[in-house]
Amino acid sequence: MSRPRVPALMLQGTGSDVGKSALVAGLCRLFRQRGLTVRPFKPQNMSNNAAVARIPETGEWGEIGRAQWLQALACGAEPSVHMNPVLLKPQSETGSQIVVQGRVAGAARGADYQRLKPTLLGSVLGSFAHLEAEADLILVEGAGSPAEINLRAGDIANMGFARAADVPVVLVGDIDRGGVIASLVGTHTILPPGDRAPIRGFLINKFRGDVSLFDEGLAAITDFTGWPSFGVVPWLAEARHLPAEDSVALEARQAPSRGAAQLLVAVPVLDRIANFDDLDPLAAEPGVEVRFVRPGERLPADAALVVLPGTKSTIADLQAFRRNGWDGDLRAHHARGGRILGLCGGYQMLGTRIRDPDGVDGTCSEAAGLGLLEVETVMKGPKTVRAVAGLSHEGLAVTGYEIHMGATDGADRARPFATIDGRMEGARSANGRVEGTYLHGVFGSDAWRRRLLQGFGLTGSNQSYLKGVEAALDAIAAQLEACLDIDALWAIAQDRARKT
Repeated sequence: MSRPRVPALMLQGTGSDVGKSALVAGLCRLFRQRGLTVRPFKPQNMSNNAAVARIPETGEWGEIGRAQWLQALACGAEPSVHMNPVLLKPQSETGSQIVVQGRVAGAARGADYQRLKPTLLGSVLGSFAHLEAEADLILVEGAGSPAEINLRAGDIANMGFARAADVPVVLVGDIDRGGVIASLVGTHTILPPGDRAPIRGFLINKFRGDVSLFDEGLAAITDFTGWPSFGVVPWLAEARHLPAEDSVALEARQAPSRGAAQLLVAVPVLDRIANFDDLDPLAAEPGVEVRFVRPGERLPADAALVVLPGTKSTIADLQAFRRNGWDGDLRAHHARGGRILGLCGGYQMLGTRIRDPDGVDGTCSEAAGLGLLEVETVMKGPKTVRAVAGLSHEGLAVTGYEIHMGATDGADRARPFATIDGRMEGARSANGRVEGTYLHGVFGSDAWRRRLLQGFGLTGSNQSYLKGVEAALDAIAAQLEACLDIDALWAIAQDRARKT
């Protein structure tokens, strides 16, 4: 006898960055507040902002997209690799590392991945079935747009999955970028009948102003497509408190105009920057400006702290760092007495040398580091993936997670950044002004973050970063309750369970 099917609903978009991730997170929180056991699911994600999650079958740690970690938080659920069974982590202009159900399965260029993609549908459906066994409702997030017909063959991210798992779809249009009527109607026109069939309606996201002014627009979309509207979502200001998902979000970030900022933190934007959401807790602090410095720009001379972020390709990004002239800027910053913190790949760059004899990181077998820490890194497997908790060198609680290749050792390791389960982690220079750590998420450690700010003359707030994220999820859920036809969405999700 077959297992009963679970209600499910999938949000697909007319393009990238239309707000699907935040909407799914908000709906996860909303339906959880209604008493349902909810699970998020994204069949395929492409992002270098990764999080760690449990592999339920073994209890080991694996990788998922950061957005699915957030959505799990919204559900009150422990993150599982089955929430994002296929994660693509770009490591060059044409190729990505492929993570399947939490584990690295290899790497492929774009054309090769298109051939590989159909073979991953079984893993995707298997992960979805795993979630069905524990949920009352599964909320699914698509990727990009289903209208990318050049990628339709073997698709597992949008309609390929929706049709294989028989999940109804709601299409999301972003009115803030303009052309939302054309994008929704155009999607209807481009999709073949079989791919239009799962779409049960649409919603408009990121609306600013008087919603009634778009009544004619909603009617026009319905007239052209036959799809009903489930509502218009206003610009969700609270979404700025949620972790950013990928490089699209980073590109949209502008240096804020904050004349009252007492501390400027400079973050060079590396070509393969990873987990840049590490900086979010710091950016949320009053009096702090986190400025992402793009290629072609100088590291600002008035920055008190420079943070070298993580990267998916350490040696290649180190070479780009030098081409931008940032190595000279960093030396000048250090000579002025400025502080430097390297996170993961940024930590590796700060050492004297990086060796990659087996080509784990790329095609260059060895590179001189920036020489600000007396450590060397050897790129080698296996990949380290784990959640960690310990004490900083000041004796303050720190939590975070590690996702990296390679091992780092040297004289400055005798002055660790932290102690984790009895082992020394990270390194500090003799003068204490240069530090490196493999801990992603460390800025979310509230007491440690406050101590860091006090070192720059700021008192630091008493706010809990995680509580702030939780409050933002509650606020977004309340806004969605007010502007969307939630009962209609729930009824559509239930339709799937009624089918035999």
